[in-house]
Amino acid sequence: MGMVCLLLFSSAALPASADGDPDAYHYSYYGDTVPAPAAYEATTIITGKKLNITPFKEPSDMHVTADERVYVLDSGNGRIVEMDRNFKLVRTIESFQNDGKTDQFKNPQGLFVTEKGDLLVADSDNQRVVHLDNKGQLVKIVSEPKSDLLNEDFQFKPMRIVMDQGERIYVMAAGVFDGFMEFSADGEFSSFIGANRVQVDPVEYLWKRFATREQRSQMVMFTPTEFTNLDMDEEGFIYATSGDRGKDPIKKLNAQGTDILRREGYSAPQGDLRYTTEAGPSRLIDVDVGDSDMYSVLDSNRGRIFTYNGDGYLLHIFGGIGNRMGMFNTPVALERAGDRMLVLDKALGEITVFQTTEYGRTLHDAVRSYYNGEEDQSSELFAKAAEMNANLEYAYAGIGKALLRQKEYAESAQYFKQSMERQGYSKAFLLYRKELMREHFSWVMSGIFLAVAAFVTIVIVRRQKRRTTNAGIK
Repeated sequence: MGMVCLLLFSSAALPASADGDPDAYHYSYYGDTVPAPAAYEATTIITGKKLNITPFKEPSDMHVTADERVYVLDSGNGRIVEMDRNFKLVRTIESFQNDGKTDQFKNPQGLFVTEKGDLLVADSDNQRVVHLDNKGQLVKIVSEPKSDLLNEDFQFKPMRIVMDQGERIYVMAAGVFDGFMEFSADGEFSSFIGANRVQVDPVEYLWKRFATREQRSQMVMFTPTEFTNLDMDEEGFIYATSGDRGKDPIKKLNAQGTDILRREGYSAPQGDLRYTTEAGPSRLIDVDVGDSDMYSVLDSNRGRIFTYNGDGYLLHIFGGIGNRMGMFNTPVALERAGDRMLVLDKALGEITVFQTTEYGRTLHDAVRSYYNGEEDQSSELFAKAAEMNANLEYAYAGIGKALLRQKEYAESAQYFKQSMERQGYSKAFLLYRKELMREHFSWVMSGIFLAVAAFVTIVIVRRQKRRTTNAGIK
């Protein structure tokens, strides 16, 4: 529906949630903040001290594998810290052998771990990408890419990185406005993909049209916004965030770099809809893709984590900036580990571990069931989620979609109406009307035939009476 809200509110005006957690809230169809149960609760904090190693120093990124091994890029210490799924230390990687010499990282900013355990590091201040195997042995180094697409004075400073199943590498580099840099499996630069569109201020554009050459030279050029992070799903689609709110701060890119993210919710995925002019809008700096097309984004401005389903409906919000458990100072990265969510704090050098609540698990399972085509189960789970949170209008839409798949059109239309989902309601109502026509077609046609026959009979009888009357007069 794409209803964009540009309303304002103060953080102090946030309503308390149903379970008393002031950090949990939701947005209604009309864009109002409403109470909501907490979907996650903070359970523990991981630090270097707890791992019996030196404290984390300005860590910048982390990655969680399918078997829930956790890797932290401890940038200030120039090392990678690996933990098992129970957050027990496995190893640290502080150096590697390069042509017979010991080599080290210098302020690395991005980390990615492949399915087979290979490590890719955006070694930023060394202006290179380092590819290590699962034993920490060097596979290759990608540095100083050469291409006619790059300026002669281009300096390669990778910040974030992912690799697909074909071993193509995608790099988010500092100062690059043309999108992500794509490298082949052998480390050769091939192209850019997914460039953000230029955001033009109409007033500034008009002013530039009438300005002198000297005035134009002093103005800011119209350039696309930079990406802030990226993640890759199981099918190889890249999810990306932009720091500038812009038009679409979250994208899902296919192999051609085309944005295919679905935005069918009450408002386009963008973080907070309401904010004060002083605080400003959400600044999205990380994205994590889960199963069943669910994904979460991290807002560095207010420390919030927003989770959406594949259609773009907001599922829940949690987190915040503060000094108590479950809040952050400088959040920089988030990752899922099963039912847990991990948030990395750069300034505090710690990871906060969140566990899903009963409400969060119910809602996630409802989305998964619908995604897997289990209509009966998804309908029951959405109904249960709605009982826990009457303000979750999406739950009624979820029930409506499940019933629509089951061809229960009349009941589906009622739930779509309750959720204010116009497109779904129109589809369900149209199908219900067609179903009624099919069911009663024979009766309707018989009725029409009888009505026409009766009408014709009456006309004939009346004409016969007129002729008899006229004949008698003569």
